[in-house]
Amino acid sequence: MTEPLPPYRRAEDVLARLDLTPARAAVPFYLSVGPVTLAVHCPGPLRARLMAYFAEALCEAPEGPAAAVHLLPDQTLTPAPDWQDWQREPGKAGRKDAVCDLQGARLIRKVRSGVSFLQAPGLALAWGPLEAHDSTVINFINTQILNDRLRAGALLAHAAAVTDGARTLAISGLSGGGKSTSVLRLMDLDGLRFLSNDRVLVAPGAPGTPPQALGIPKQPRINPGTILGNPRLTPMLSPARQAELRALPPEALWALEDKHDLMIAEVYGPGRVQYAAPLTDFWVLNWARDAAAPTRVAEVALAARPDLLGAIVKSPGPFYQRPDGSFEPNGAKLDPAPYLTALADVRVCEVSGRVDFDALAAAGKALFDG
Repeated sequence: MTEPLPPYRRAEDVLARLDLTPARAAVPFYLSVGPVTLAVHCPGPLRARLMAYFAEALCEAPEGPAAAVHLLPDQTLTPAPDWQDWQREPGKAGRKDAVCDLQGARLIRKVRSGVSFLQAPGLALAWGPLEAHDSTVINFINTQILNDRLRAGALLAHAAAVTDGARTLAISGLSGGGKSTSVLRLMDLDGLRFLSNDRVLVAPGAPGTPPQALGIPKQPRINPGTILGNPRLTPMLSPARQAELRALPPEALWALEDKHDLMIAEVYGPGRVQYAAPLTDFWVLNWARDAAAPTRVAEVALAARPDLLGAIVKSPGPFYQRPDGSFEPNGAKLDPAPYLTALADVRVCEVSGRVDFDALAAAGKALFDG
């Protein structure tokens, strides 16, 4: 006999099988990023860890409404939804997300961790083994900021960025190309502030004016190669671990995936974060470790370089629900035209030649000094 489909047609069907009482009973904490304010309802020890992580974005309870995020540790949705694998971007392998579309809502599940989510108008819920997966919860909270601004007309760029308040430099590149390392080297310059590590929202400006860049409160997650290459960061690793890593061949160290959270305020001091600023410059890393030519930063016409544009554009992913209520389709292709329009008044440069973070930092200093 064929088993009946799980009884999930609407968001209400999911809510009927979850207990929101613990989250609603917890005192919420509030985050403010640009024009977005969130109220995060979270019980248990996870609440304190999230507040410490989001310290730079914490704010008092607003007078007006705030979008609510409810976190339900250790709860399970039974029976399981009819999950469908989410197609990953080109170059990405393995199963990561699964989705189940409802009427006006979507269920999403992280395949590896088992953490699940409900995304719908006015609803943002996460449940499952949340206490063991802080990073997944943090990403979900930040996704609500991204969704709000995307619905307001912003575009999502795969970039890290720093700013001095008047000039902002965003840096893109393929995964593992050195975005985080580059931005953290620039943070050694006086007067620069961290804007974002891996996601930058680009809000188009009026004709003839630069667009606005908006970051999210996501601390850099960096690999050992980044840590060992910056004396300011080496205390993040024990002396024994440093010695072990320095014994690795350079190629092995570069490829090693062993992420560490870098808390900006702890390493660079207070007042070194600014989430919104005019976007004036965009560099795309197109360099190589085995290149013979020296590092070069040269202005390009982005419309003539679809390969570079491909490193900038970023899909909103399975969590994004459009203003009309529809969700990002599975396997959807991004239209580059809005990005070209939004970046028309931004100076875009290609970084080519060999990977040289000292040379890139020098070029960044010249940019901000100029």
